[in-house]
Amino acid sequence: MGVHFPMLNKLAYRNVKRSAKDYRIYFLTMAIVAAFMFAFNTLLFSKDVRDAFQISGIMMVMLGLATFFIVLIVAWLIHYMAQFILEKRGREFGIYLLLGMKKKEIARLYIRESLLLGAGAFAAGLVFGLLLQQILLAIFYHMVQMDYYLHLELDKSCLLMTASCYGGCYLFAMLRCRWRFRKMNIRELMDSQKKNEEIKESHEQAKRLLLPAAAVFFLIFGLFLFGNKSWNEVTLSVFLTGLVLTIYLLYGGVSAWIICYVRNKKNAVYRKDNLFLLRQFSSKVRAMSFTMGTLTALFTLAVLGSAVALMFNHFQNQMLAGKFPFDVQVYSERPDDDFKREIQILKKETKLKEAFTYQIYENHTNQVNAWLYTHLSVFGDNYLKPDGTPDLEEIRKNEEMVYCDYDTYIGLSDYNHLRRMINLPEISLKNGEYAVHIKERVLNETGDFFPDFQINGADRELKFAGYHTECFSQDGQNGGDYIIVVPDCDIKTMRPYYAELAADIEGKAPANLKMLLDNDRRLDNVQGYGQTRETDGWQGDDENDFDYEDDFGNSCSGSDSIVVYAEKNLVRDNLIPEIKYMLLSVIFPLFYVGIVFLCVALTVLSVQQLSDAAKYRFRYQVLFQIGCSGREITKIIFKQLFGYYLCPAMISFLISAPVAVFAGSRFNFYTGAHVSAAFYFLCSAGVFLGIYAVYFMAAFVGFCRNVGSGIMIK
Repeated sequence: MGVHFPMLNKLAYRNVKRSAKDYRIYFLTMAIVAAFMFAFNTLLFSKDVRDAFQISGIMMVMLGLATFFIVLIVAWLIHYMAQFILEKRGREFGIYLLLGMKKKEIARLYIRESLLLGAGAFAAGLVFGLLLQQILLAIFYHMVQMDYYLHLELDKSCLLMTASCYGGCYLFAMLRCRWRFRKMNIRELMDSQKKNEEIKESHEQAKRLLLPAAAVFFLIFGLFLFGNKSWNEVTLSVFLTGLVLTIYLLYGGVSAWIICYVRNKKNAVYRKDNLFLLRQFSSKVRAMSFTMGTLTALFTLAVLGSAVALMFNHFQNQMLAGKFPFDVQVYSERPDDDFKREIQILKKETKLKEAFTYQIYENHTNQVNAWLYTHLSVFGDNYLKPDGTPDLEEIRKNEEMVYCDYDTYIGLSDYNHLRRMINLPEISLKNGEYAVHIKERVLNETGDFFPDFQINGADRELKFAGYHTECFSQDGQNGGDYIIVVPDCDIKTMRPYYAELAADIEGKAPANLKMLLDNDRRLDNVQGYGQTRETDGWQGDDENDFDYEDDFGNSCSGSDSIVVYAEKNLVRDNLIPEIKYMLLSVIFPLFYVGIVFLCVALTVLSVQQLSDAAKYRFRYQVLFQIGCSGREITKIIFKQLFGYYLCPAMISFLISAPVAVFAGSRFNFYTGAHVSAAFYFLCSAGVFLGIYAVYFMAAFVGFCRNVGSGIMIK
């Protein structure tokens, strides 16, 4: 006996309507996934974005990598849901077999239903995706300081990629389901719904030790995270492996502990509804221990990904502008450079208010650079000998070029002129004094160290007069991390090291100004004006001074890490959007992955509970018949769902909180950000809990509605 195609189509359509109603959260999540895929893929294929940024490939790589992980997790969700629905409808399919339908026809029916449900979710997701596209593009253009005018972008490549990723997930899941159908018989189909109804209790006393063992591992992990100074690949691999195993084994310990607690008949077991809730919770955790472990891992990744995204977002909003205090700044390795051609370009392309040329000097000393190379944590032990003393030979090589070969100096009058250009008050130095302008991040790490140095001026030793830590373009322009300010009479005895141009323009710089300056500099090098300067050998008096027979170069970049940008030509209005684009290439994919992972995990939690509502209905009817009011039953349902939702969220917070705080403290340390390390985790957890609450309330309302048949639920 076979089934005609019209009847099969009619049956499939009826089942899809029922599935969309029973699994509306799953349908909604798939629509959200499709919408996010379409909106974020727009950034990959938007012609305006590609034209605006020469480095648009970074966004493509990062979003492509994010899409890869999202496709994997969405494929897992579809496969999980397909298996879950198959188990719930096993009795129905068994009856189809008894009525004479073939396995191929049933498989074809089920696959058709799933594809129709997926197609409906995809269509709904595209409609929502068009709205999300406009929101995402508006946020993107605002963050890179560009104007955006609302317009729909329906790129064929974007639609094709979204449909391919989404459809590929379904195709993979459906092929697995078809293979499973071939191996099932009538008995397995009829009994599939009873698969997880019984608790198999064995060796519970031993298994409950998994809970304290997991707690000890988490404690050791936290102590090692904050106490260990040297993380290597082996240590990281051991802890990550242990963390994954602990997450999955933890739920076995939780279930065993509850079972043993109930067996021991503690007083709290018989208070109010505790016995009912404990048995329900232990049953669910035992049946879903692997799934709960996977969801906990997804929650942890979602929270950590969002926390890292918030770190970069805070940096670009609060600190990026300070890295470029001057409108335009140009570096030249030739100390006698007058920057005539650069000034001509500025006069032609902008309304130039002021162009100030000055020189950075050196005094054939390297004591400050050597001290920083051996004391800043960013260098570790790279410039130390095994006995802990400075490796002067390695410092002399200066292969990293973080600092110049010599310590850098500037005259007081030039320094004050630059301060006036960026609206900072002038400073004064008494006769025989010097000051230091240094990055606040570096000073916070090193403390007050300059008074220990011998700074020589014109036939005299200068006295230290204090630090200044305002933003001062110290990524290779006005020194690397620091510059020493000395009186003009003393700077005249030093040797010019390199030249700088600082310009103040009216209004916003043209979008191509940096490109014009870069092209002019390349032309200058081609014509042979970019020679390196030679100097005769010179021996300083301090033990940290070096005898250089040749000038190894005078370029540096400073010790910033994580976010580093060192260029010869700096145009603030051109660089800030470009760097923000680079940061958004990290921020957007992390938020993208985090939200999708979170929605996928919450979908599994919600669908599990809503699908079990029919089974729980009988149990709640019994409670109603023995005297529980509708209000009391509603409270019990709330407690049951709250405990079920709370468990993976709480465990994921216990794991992600120390990791996020540690990462935040390291991020602040290396970037100089002024915010609590816990701020990133708290904000990420707030977003997490907001989405969590929406899914929880949807599951709670749906559960009460499904259970409430025949019960007065209030």
